[in-house]
Amino acid sequence: MSVPAGAGADRVPPGWAVTTVLASLAMIGPFTIDTVFPGFQAIGEDLGGDTAALQQVTSVYLLTFAVMSVLHGPLSDALGRKPVMLGGIAGYVVASVACALAPTLGWLLVGRAVQGLFAGAATIVSRAVIRDLYAGAAAQRLMSQVMMIFAIAPAIAPVIGGWLLLAGPWRGIFWFVGLYGVVVAVVTARALPETLPPAQRQPLRVGALLSGLWVVARSWSFERLALATAFIFSAYIFYVLAAPIVVVELLGLGEQDFWILFVPMIGGMVLGSWVSGRAAGRVDAEVLVDRAVLLVLLATAVNVALVLVAPRPPWVVVGPALIGVGIGVVFPVLQLALLDLFPHHRGAAASMSAFSVLICNALVAGVVAPLVTTSLLSAALTSTGFAAAGALLWGWHRGATRPAAPA
Repeated sequence: MSVPAGAGADRVPPGWAVTTVLASLAMIGPFTIDTVFPGFQAIGEDLGGDTAALQQVTSVYLLTFAVMSVLHGPLSDALGRKPVMLGGIAGYVVASVACALAPTLGWLLVGRAVQGLFAGAATIVSRAVIRDLYAGAAAQRLMSQVMMIFAIAPAIAPVIGGWLLLAGPWRGIFWFVGLYGVVVAVVTARALPETLPPAQRQPLRVGALLSGLWVVARSWSFERLALATAFIFSAYIFYVLAAPIVVVELLGLGEQDFWILFVPMIGGMVLGSWVSGRAAGRVDAEVLVDRAVLLVLLATAVNVALVLVAPRPPWVVVGPALIGVGIGVVFPVLQLALLDLFPHHRGAAASMSAFSVLICNALVAGVVAPLVTTSLLSAALTSTGFAAAGALLWGWHRGATRPAAPA
């Protein structure tokens, strides 16, 4: 996975200011999912709806996020990164207000769908910004640093959601995420430069936008790598998306107790992201992915074993935490590898990569989690299945792209 020089390399000096802005943009997507989890019961009592219906509050958001993600990247290739991100955040804020004012569950789902349409602009395009700015080991280090901060979102979001529920009704959660969007938009407008010069942009025509997507989508190398990324990540995100069932129904804990699952998981991802950043430029990218994928597989095996012998906290969260370590190592490397396949269509590559992951997420949230999360063992086995599928796809990609041995 060679990394060509970035067109925007060294345009902005590295530092925690840029890292924090990019991480704040990336956090909008997951923050919008997890802050709402503690409010499910209150939403059900206020608007009506059983567990399956309330799970759609997450899945409808993920579905529209995934569908629109296909366009955010190509639009940023044509219009520039900042206009697309800021326009998306503006739409996200309006949708958050609509959710806060929703009179029925149906209208709440409509608001969540609109949230999903716009939230991806910041989350997806910020990845292309990283690759615009830096190349090689510098890009991997920045992506890892962003992941370290980004990973905190699923841990603190449900805690914040729980605090907001103690202070007032569930609608306060949506007022809060709308305010978060306003703050991120202001900081982005002031602190982050445009990273795609006009001379490097693609034409703003439907044909040109679709052509960029087609160039990416028809690449077998991209498809293998994107699916490997999606399935490996699903081994981890399954627990995040099934958290209302795992924490409340299977573990018998309360709405204030999501941290028991999320803090170890996020701690693992932060540790893995730190390792990935330290390994940048020292360990070959493909070797690093090999080791991280093996770690994820071993972690899922440990997870199954612990569920069988000690199905209570703290032991039941050790496996998901170890999975998080492997994901933290592998995800920044795979994201950069996908972007580097198409240096002239990085926005389109970011969109198609996100689309693959998000479609898996939507299916996990709306179909897999409600159907299979009937016990801690079934949850652990499902996570193992995702990891195994991702490992097989990564092995296929490695074999297909390895240079032929000389005769």
